[in-house]
Formats: sequence, C-alpha cells, structure tokens
Amino acid sequence: MGFVPAPYPSPQFFKTPMTRYDLLVIGTGPAGQKAAIQAAKLGKKVGIIERKMVVGGVSINTGTIPSKSLRESVLYLSGFRQRNIYGSAYRLKSTVTLEDLALRTNHIIQQEIQIVQNQMSRNHIDLFFGSACFLDPHRLHVHTQHAELELTADFIVIAVGTEPARPAHIPFDDQAIIDTDGLLALKHIPDSIIIVGGGVIGTEYASILAALGIPVTLIDKRPRLLEFVDDEIIVALQQQMKDIGVTLYQDEEVLAVAQGADHSIHVTLRHNRPVQASTLMYAIGRVGASRSLNLEAIGLTPDTRGRLTVNEHFQTTIHHIYAAGDIIGFPALASTSMQQGRHAACHAFGYLDRTDTALIPYGIYTIPEISMVGRTEEELKQTNVPYAIGIARYKEIARGQLIGDQTGMLKILFHRETRQLLGVHAIGEGATELIHIGQAVIAFNGQIDYFIDTVFNYPTLAECYKVAALDGMNRLPHPLTPYV
Repeated sequence: MGFVPAPYPSPQFFKTPMTRYDLLVIGTGPAGQKAAIQAAKLGKKVGIIERKMVVGGVSINTGTIPSKSLRESVLYLSGFRQRNIYGSAYRLKSTVTLEDLALRTNHIIQQEIQIVQNQMSRNHIDLFFGSACFLDPHRLHVHTQHAELELTADFIVIAVGTEPARPAHIPFDDQAIIDTDGLLALKHIPDSIIIVGGGVIGTEYASILAALGIPVTLIDKRPRLLEFVDDEIIVALQQQMKDIGVTLYQDEEVLAVAQGADHSIHVTLRHNRPVQASTLMYAIGRVGASRSLNLEAIGLTPDTRGRLTVNEHFQTTIHHIYAAGDIIGFPALASTSMQQGRHAACHAFGYLDRTDTALIPYGIYTIPEISMVGRTEEELKQTNVPYAIGIARYKEIARGQLIGDQTGMLKILFHRETRQLLGVHAIGEGATELIHIGQAVIAFNGQIDYFIDTVFNYPTLAECYKVAALDGMNRLPHPLTPYV
C-alpha cells in the first residue's frame, strides 16, 4: 500500500568471502537468521546468502511484520478497540489515509532490518547479497552484483521460504488483481476488495480491511474458515467478521476473474451471482521459493508446491543439507521457523536441542485475534480421550470490560478423570499473549486445579483461566473429588 522500500544495506555487509565455511545458510528469514546465529554462537564460521538486497525475508519485508503493523495502525486509527465503549461510530480519525497506514509500517520494517543486520555483524557472520544455486552437495555458486562466487561448506541450511502461488488462469496485474504480497505495494487504499481464499492470510487481511471500513468479500471453498481451529472459536470469528462488514461466501468456487471497462473486477461464482469490487486479492496458497537452487543437480526433489521433506532434525535426504522454515511446509510460522533453524544448526554440530513440536502455539492475527495450543476437541474425540470443557467470556471479566472487548472467550480442555490440562483455545484482545500461560501448564502436565488455587492479578485477562477452570469443574458430576 505504497510503503517505502527498505533501504539497501550499508557497504560493510559486502564481505570478501572465505572459500570454505562450517555452515552456509541460504535465506535471511526467521529460520535462516536463527540457524546462522546459533552456529556462530557455537564458534563456527558461518556465511549467509540473501537473494534480495535486504535482509529479513518475507517475514520482515512483505509478510508477518508489515501485515501486523498494518493491523495495529488500523486498530488504532479506526478507534476499533474503543467502539464497544464509545459506540460503533467512534473514530480516532475520520479519514484514514495511505500515509497514515504507511508511517508505522515503514518505521517498524526499517528497525527490524537494522536489528537483523546488527545481529549478523556482531556474530561475525559473512552476509552475501546474491542468488545461490548448488554446484554439488557441498558447493554453492553465488551471483552477486559485484562478482561470481563459489562457496563451500561442511553443512548447508536451505531457508529460502515461500512466495505467493500465481496460477495462470488468474490475470494478475499487480494493481487491481494482486497476490498476498501485493497489498502492501498498492498506491492507494482499495475502495472495495474481493479476497479469494479463507486461509490464515486471507482471513487476516479480510478482517483488517473491514475494520478500516472497506467493503470486503471473502470467498472460500471450505464450509467454514480455518478448519484446524476449534469450531466454537471459528463460529465466534465468523460472526464478528460479519458484524464488521465482511461478506462471506463459503462452500463456493471462483470460476472466472475478469476486469470490466470501468476497471472494476468481476468474479463469476459457481453457486451464487457474480460479485465485483475495485480490487481482488488471490490468497490461495504459497509455494516454496526453491526453483532457482538447482536442487536437481544434487538429487533433491521438491514436491509439487516446491517444498522439501525433512526428518525430525530438519535434515533432507542428503544428511549434511538441512531445510527449515516455510520451505518445509506446515505450520509455516515465524515462531516455528526460528526454532527449526536453531535446531538444525545444533544438530549439525552435535549439540543437543529439544524442540517440542507437540506444544506449538498458533497465533492468527484476525480481528479479533485467535490463538490455540495443545489438543483440539476433534483430536480428543478421535482418540477417545474423556475430556471436559471450561469457558470464560471476556464480558464476565473486569479487564474485558475495561478494554471494551465484550465478545472474547477463553476455552480450556482437560481430562475428565485426572483434570490434566489438554488444550487451550482463545479469541479476543490479547489472545496470542494469554495462550502462553496454558502452554506452560500443559508442558508441565499440570491440572486445571492450578488455575483455581493460584492468585492472578486483578483486573487482568489472565483471570480467565480461573473462571474457565471453575466453570469446567462445575460441569463435572463430582467437582470436589480429591485429586492427587
């Protein structure tokens, strides 16, 4: 959306290469950064290669950081968080401009880039800006603006991330018909928008733009949004999205996309009448950015979406070559990518690193935000685990009243007999922070009695855990049964 490109790195980052490294990393996104820094902390000689002229990958430049910065700008300038208190017509600023939205985002992107560059410099990591491809399993050719380089390493980590899928039948023009990276490059705020794809990215952008007052149409093939999220949470999300102006088409398929004489975008649907808007975002999937790596030369074959298969230590079938981050697919989160990069570097050099993949928290930055950790009801049903539910609603919590969130909710799942906490699901302001209390209790095999016996600050959203635990205990036939 007209955001200023990140500055080029300063000249000191163009290093004179050493021929051989202990570790070479391809990509400076979250996985690549952490793999390189971890290896450097272990005393290894590390080089990292970035094909763009700026560090940070998709996460900093077009994905996580820009979209979350945009979200915060919209929530603040639109007065959205205060509308339950001051009324639905409340606005901090009556007209929000492109410059308003870009100000915060540009500042944060540039700060994050500087942080990553400083980390590389402090840890004596050689940083190369150029395109890398494999010559053989230990050698990389790197094409830079200044030279053709040949670098050799004992271990290599592929952390090149993903790029938006751009199928041939969608007439992308990067102005009115864009992919998920294109929104932040627009020169004006769309008058209206159709988003095709109700995954995490599509759902986040739909709610963010609707909160700004833009008419949004969200089209998805599935019967409900985000099928991996708890059903009760999604019901609440879909209702709140409708309340802020998102028109949802579910169980629906796009047959054709065309641009009219008036430059509006017309979308033909399988089951409903055609819809139109000034802009269309195609948000169905991303593919691994692996095409230019010449993986065939070393015997690595990506799947049909350009992703690589790895084992529990993030090794490919060539064991000194690792892959981490979005290039290996689900869950494709910045948080998990960081840990995967660290784990790969530790394993390569024989250092122990435990990564608990069963307790990954998920944060989805819709409006309202969603977070979850542990097991879902569907998983518990499939494995015949006797479980019970406890729920706390923000409207019952003093902090919820103070912040004006009347619709937030925290839901806990626990073993009906042992009362061990099994999963936590949340929607509402602060959900992505609140979830970590439950994560810690699950990690230590804690019971919900912990929440009942523990004193929480008042008024806080953390109090939701006590209310949910008491609610869950009250649903049991014998809530006062002694526990061990």
